Amino acid sequence: MFDLSFLLEDGYLRLFLDGVLTTLRLFSVSGLLALAIGVMLVIMRSSGLKALKGFVVGFVEYHRNVPILVQILIWYFGVPQALPESVKIWVNSGNTEFIFAAIALAMNSAAFISEDIRSGLRAIPRTQEEAACSIGLNFPQRYRYVILPQAIRVAIPSLLNQTLILFKNSSLAMAIGVHELLFQTKQIDNATFRTFDVFLVATILYLAGTISLMLMADRFSQQKIQKG
Repeated sequence: MFDLSFLLEDGYLRLFLDGVLTTLRLFSVSGLLALAIGVMLVIMRSSGLKALKGFVVGFVEYHRNVPILVQILIWYFGVPQALPESVKIWVNSGNTEFIFAAIALAMNSAAFISEDIRSGLRAIPRTQEEAACSIGLNFPQRYRYVILPQAIRVAIPSLLNQTLILFKNSSLAMAIGVHELLFQTKQIDNATFRTFDVFLVATILYLAGTISLMLMADRFSQQKIQKG
C-alpha cells in the first residue's frame, strides 16, 4: 500500500509545488528562447553566406552530439571562467543557476528546432520563393511572410516532439542546483527515506505535465488542420 500522508508533513507538498513551478518557468523561458534562436539559425543558414552556414553547421553538430548534461555543466562551470573578473564575481555570488540552465537547454533545443524547420523548408516548393521575389519582397521579407510560416507549419509535429523532450530535459538542471521538480524530489527523499513514494509522486507530476502538453499540442494541430 502506498502511503502519501507524508506530503502533509514538514511542508513537503509545498516543496513539490515549488519544484513544479520552477520546472514550468525553466521550460517556458528556455522554450521561447530556443524557438527564437532556432528560427535565427535557419535564416542564417539559408542566407547563402558560407561563414554563417559554417557557423550554424558547427553549432548544430556540437549540440546534437554532446550530451545535454555536459552542455549544462560547461555553461555553469566553464563559461564564467572566460568572462571578465567583475562578471565572474557576479556569477559566483548570484543565483545564476537558473539562467545558465535556461541558456544551455535553449541552445541545445534550438539546434534541433533549426533542423526541424530546415526540413520543413525542403517541403516548400521553389515557386513560393520565386513568387515572393516577383512581387518585390527582399530576403528578410520573403522568409518572414512567405517561407517560414509555411515551413513551421510543415514542421509542427517535429517541433511538438522537441517541446516534450525539452520539458523532460529540464530535470537535468538539478545537476547545477536549480530547484526544479527533480531537485526537490531528491531533497524530500533524503529527508524522508521514502524513495518509492517520493519518486512515485514525481513520476505522476511529470506524466501530468507531458500528457497536458500532448493534449494541447493535439488540439493545436487540429485547429491548424481545420484552418488549412
